[in-house]
Amino acid sequence: MRTIAAIADADTYPVLTLDKPLEYRHFAATETYGDKKIDMRAEVGLLTRSVVYKGEDEHTVDNQYGAIIFIHSEGDDSLRARLSYTEFTQVGQAFKVGRYPIHFHLIGTVHESYA
Repeated sequence: MRTIAAIADADTYPVLTLDKPLEYRHFAATETYGDKKIDMRAEVGLLTRSVVYKGEDEHTVDNQYGAIIFIHSEGDDSLRARLSYTEFTQVGQAFKVGRYPIHFHLIGTVHESYA
């Protein structure tokens, strides 16, 4: 188990400091393709209590642009996403193809995944 010890504002993203290092390495990178930058990060968690996954309060309802969970692999059924005991509020992005609250994107047959 890890506990968030501090949260600091960075230029683009908040920086979380944990009470002890993570056990496994987690991938994060920014790739540039022509004039486009793709920021790739993964949030990983194993939680033993109910979770509320919620879009931002101030503007989500007005602009219909809520939080999303985007699950992606090489299409070879190499990952598992298991979401349970989770409430989704103010999620999904209106008028944007593929921006569903939970989007299993090209990850194969997802035999071991569920929401």
